[in-house]
Amino acid sequence: MTDYILIDGFKHYAHTPEKFPEDEMLEKSTTYFNFMDKRRSVRHFSDKLIPLNIIENIIKTASTAPSGAHKQPWTFCLIQSPRIKHKIRKAAEAEEEKSYSQRMGETWLRDLAPLGTNADKPFLETAPYLIVVFKKPYEIDKNGEKRQNYYVNESVGLACGFLISAIHNAGLVTLTHTPSPMRFLEEILDRPSNERAFLLLPVGYPAKDVFVPDIKRKSLEKIYKVY
Repeated sequence: MTDYILIDGFKHYAHTPEKFPEDEMLEKSTTYFNFMDKRRSVRHFSDKLIPLNIIENIIKTASTAPSGAHKQPWTFCLIQSPRIKHKIRKAAEAEEEKSYSQRMGETWLRDLAPLGTNADKPFLETAPYLIVVFKKPYEIDKNGEKRQNYYVNESVGLACGFLISAIHNAGLVTLTHTPSPMRFLEEILDRPSNERAFLLLPVGYPAKDVFVPDIKRKSLEKIYKVY
């Protein structure tokens, strides 16, 4: 007996997801929620090195995310070079300074106040790794022709969610950093014309005695409706 079938000429293999008794499902879902509920964005990092294979496993996990037509329209750039991290920090802080002084209105700045953020981004050099996620609106084939990708923002957003979860699962911390505009990342990293910077994440261990804002997540009642 074959373990696959052909549908419109394409191979489909038999997939049997692992099944659990309902009491075990409840326990696993509760345990996972409690684990993820401990995840916090951290802005102060240790410079302690992390084995590269751990980071590569994290990135491979991100790549398991679903994507439109399975195009996987993403590239994960890992930066460990102090020289490149310094260039990124300088360019990011220049954009952030413009944002805090010119682009952000009073309401935006007031909303950010509890987080204690400003234009200074030392974590871009302190963290042992930066992961810059690029989205690919289209592919370029071997003949130089453009090939469309689908639901690119949604697909890359899902991959970033998987990435953040995998970082937390490994016992590391991160911060979603989106200096706007981010074209300087494409220039510094010399990315091809079909890639656009989507998200920058410093990755590492937290600094000693790190503190985070005392903020709360919305309750289930505020984010959930049953119909």
